[in-house]
Amino acid sequence: MQQNPGTDRKDVASRVTQLTVFPILVAISFSHLLNDSIQSFIPSIYPLFKGAFHLNFAQIGLITFTTQLTGSLLQPVVGMVTDRRPQPFSLAMGMTFTLAGLVLLSLTQSYGILLASVALIGVGSSVFHPESSRVANMASGGRRGLAQSVFQVGGNFGTSLGPLLAALIIASRGWSRAIWFSPLALVGIVILWQVGRWYKERLGIKSHTAAQHLSGGAHRLSRGRIAVSVIILLVLIFSKYFYLSGIGSYYTFYLITKFGASVRSAQIHLFLFQFAVAAGTIIGGPVGDRIGRKWVIWGSILGVAPFTLVLPYVGLSATTVLAFPIGLILASAMPSILVYAQELLPGNFGLISGLFFGFAFGMGGIGSAVLGTIADHTSIQYIYRLTAFLPLLGLIALFLPNLDSRRSIALTTDSVS
Repeated sequence: MQQNPGTDRKDVASRVTQLTVFPILVAISFSHLLNDSIQSFIPSIYPLFKGAFHLNFAQIGLITFTTQLTGSLLQPVVGMVTDRRPQPFSLAMGMTFTLAGLVLLSLTQSYGILLASVALIGVGSSVFHPESSRVANMASGGRRGLAQSVFQVGGNFGTSLGPLLAALIIASRGWSRAIWFSPLALVGIVILWQVGRWYKERLGIKSHTAAQHLSGGAHRLSRGRIAVSVIILLVLIFSKYFYLSGIGSYYTFYLITKFGASVRSAQIHLFLFQFAVAAGTIIGGPVGDRIGRKWVIWGSILGVAPFTLVLPYVGLSATTVLAFPIGLILASAMPSILVYAQELLPGNFGLISGLFFGFAFGMGGIGSAVLGTIADHTSIQYIYRLTAFLPLLGLIALFLPNLDSRRSIALTTDSVS
């Protein structure tokens, strides 16, 4: 009996989308590591900028604000554009912006040029994240939480690696050595060009889309309930990244001013915290695949509150110990938040990825600027006491609807045609 050619194509597409393409996941995760290691070494050399340009904490916060703003505003726009017209080679283009920012940073002789250089690095991330998250989804084979964890953990490891590299390369030699990071960007461009070729070939496969597979799940929710759920998720991201901005931007200053730690020692402590964030990210996605994303979201944000509330009142050793579970638990939320949002609004993968990554970066930037201003008028220690209450906002995750986690397996790839 002769089969319908259309059915054959659907069977081929189905078999392809059921396979988890680990080489692509590893490639995109490693590229994320390169991208975020370049971004993350900048806060660790803030003490150098502060001394050289005589900056106050508000100006230090503005550096982070500039990086995060350029790394956030463009992301939803990139996501919406690529939802309609995928751009496989924009991944390599994003890393090219990052390379340009690195070169300019190594030549910086003024505060204005410094802001311009970190803005370019931010634009590179803004172009990179939505499409690379889409690639991770396309390579997931239905294991979307795992794929997002693998993708995001590369960024987290890169974020933890940046301060360590800065301590070894830049701390005692000056920021002109930032040019030594340029090979990382060049390697990223080569890898992402190859990933772009795979992505382009993948566009030829007429796979079933998330919208085609879902006849229930999020579609049974009213528009109002979906809107409220998205707002809840954004509030949770606010609490997570506003708190993390205090750790990431001012942790070195906190350790130096409160405990008298050296710059190098403070950078090592920042590396340990960022390592914990990376470990939490790789755990959160697979756990969400198994037990449900809502419970991971709720537990990871609210569950960190006891540690954040105690942190401002302990010594250096206890600070080191407490910072690890804070990073580990808090970071486990993001893969589940992103996939949960994609299940709420299937067919808008790029928009959701850009909106949530962009909002996360934006909250980090705004948080850094606001907390820097507060620190100028009070102290670094005070902002740690102030932000300790933010994880309590995790209580509102209880109001998220329970989505059928089994349907997430059908969400193997967003629409490509």
